[in-house]
Amino acid sequence: MTSRPPRERGIPEATVARLPVYLRTLQALQDRGTLTVSSEDLASAAGVNSAKLRKDLSHLGSYGTRGVGYEVRYLVYQISRELGLTQDWAVAIVGIGNLGRALANYGGFGTRGFRIAALLDADPTMVGRRVASLDVGHIDTLESVVRDKGVSIGVITTPAVAAQAVATRFVEAGVSSILNFAPVVLNVPDGVDVRKVDLSIELQILAFHAQRRNGDEDHGAEPAGLELT
Repeated sequence: MTSRPPRERGIPEATVARLPVYLRTLQALQDRGTLTVSSEDLASAAGVNSAKLRKDLSHLGSYGTRGVGYEVRYLVYQISRELGLTQDWAVAIVGIGNLGRALANYGGFGTRGFRIAALLDADPTMVGRRVASLDVGHIDTLESVVRDKGVSIGVITTPAVAAQAVATRFVEAGVSSILNFAPVVLNVPDGVDVRKVDLSIELQILAFHAQRRNGDEDHGAEPAGLELT
């Protein structure tokens, strides 16, 4: 696997966070046979304003063509390359419960540069089972799996109590990119990137906005059985 040389000027983190959204939108356009798209139409489909989109894409050296817009296929390639999706990223998932199995069976990873290389679990009743064309291995083999499979990204879908130990083992095995679904904050050394996905927090945020939209009359009301002093 070859790596691209670092850019002289970094891309802002906010822009990096939006690039996958642009890519998803562009891939949908490409699937529909769209050849070019204006910045206004692309921005609208991605849920951002056109000025922000143009600035984001300028960091990639892509400015579009006046009166024509952006070439969809080329922009898909540009963003994919910038995100590293033109490479083959081996992924290991630890914790093959309902969520782990769902991720393992998701077919969209392969088309985006991610290959599920290994599934690991500590439960002896799960070890040896076939999930998504892979045999579930024992967590004790994590280090050898990382080495033998060339794992670049570790995914943690374990209970919270086990997540830190798994993260530590990933880091010690040389994995510096971790996606954490466990409801706990992981402590990792500098230079290790951790992305946390907490579905309960996202649901609570949605509940807040739903309540505001509905104008809930009970918003801010004292819970039953409690008295304010």
